[in-house]
Amino acid sequence: MKLKQLEGLLGELQQFTRPKVELEQYATGSHIASRMLYTAENSFDDITGKVVADFGCGCGTLAVASSLLDAEHVVGIDIDPQCLELAQENAADLELDMDLIQCDIKNLNLRGLLVDTVVMNPPFGTSRKGADMEFISMGLKVARRAVYSLHKTSTREHIKKVALRNCNAISAEVLCELRYNLPQTYKFHRQKEVDIAVDFWRFVPRARHEAVQPCV
Repeated sequence: MKLKQLEGLLGELQQFTRPKVELEQYATGSHIASRMLYTAENSFDDITGKVVADFGCGCGTLAVASSLLDAEHVVGIDIDPQCLELAQENAADLELDMDLIQCDIKNLNLRGLLVDTVVMNPPFGTSRKGADMEFISMGLKVARRAVYSLHKTSTREHIKKVALRNCNAISAEVLCELRYNLPQTYKFHRQKEVDIAVDFWRFVPRARHEAVQPCV
């Protein structure tokens, strides 16, 4: 599938109608989402034919993108049941088959499912400090090949240090810096939209037999 075609299909997906600020729910735009998944596949061969999990899947944008790029099996995970309903509708509209799980990421148990690649646009840790690292930590415990994620550029040094020291990463690489166009979503937002600098990361987990320290 061509990049423009992927971006076009993702742009037609339903998005949050009543986002929850405590969960830092923001839609992953089709421009960023398509380039995340296209890079993961075309540069690293981490999507097509692989088992992919979308952590904090929201409306399912990254999960749908993975499925459109011919992932063998896709699982979307989110704590919010309303998001999962939207993700299911988005998948059904495109006649895609993927599993959806309602779960707090801290309590995730995939019951033996072997995941190759984790993709995610997690909370930035603005509403609840450390939420971003919880997602990275669990992603690196689950993924066998790689974790792809978005994080605020301002947290770059902290993300890298903790991922390598405590979160089971053998490598942590910023693939590129992007501009996240954040529309006015909540009542406390004063501007109609704002651009936030975000890093697109690729984390590679250590071998499973190596010791893993708690990620803090």
